[in-house]
Amino acid sequence: QVQLAESGGGSVQGGGSLILSCAASGYDFRLCTMGWYFQGPGKERELVSSVGRNGTTYYTDSVKGRFTISRDFAKNTLYLQINPLKVEDTGVYYCAACGLARHLANYWGQGTQVTVSS
Repeated sequence: QVQLAESGGGSVQGGGSLILSCAASGYDFRLCTMGWYFQGPGKERELVSSVGRNGTTYYTDSVKGRFTISRDFAKNTLYLQINPLKVEDTGVYYCAACGLARHLANYWGQGTQVTVSS
């Protein structure tokens, strides 16, 4: 059974940092691009960062310089470091794998809430 399990969300003060993790199981995700999607309040879920099979990374313009994506192929785990956090980073972060597009992916995690206070 394919499973993506996010962790690391929570309530953080602006200017702080956070590392989200996504443990993947049930499939050989080394074959796929993996990424993080963000859904702000009242907004559509959208891809913000991804890392390919060869380690190539992508960041949407609004997060460049603050988000760092990485993956541990041996542990089948995906990470997202956010530093510094801004109030507008508040929302739900979803881990996803395979077939990534701006709003779509083949496999999804359940999401982890991040709340940033000013």
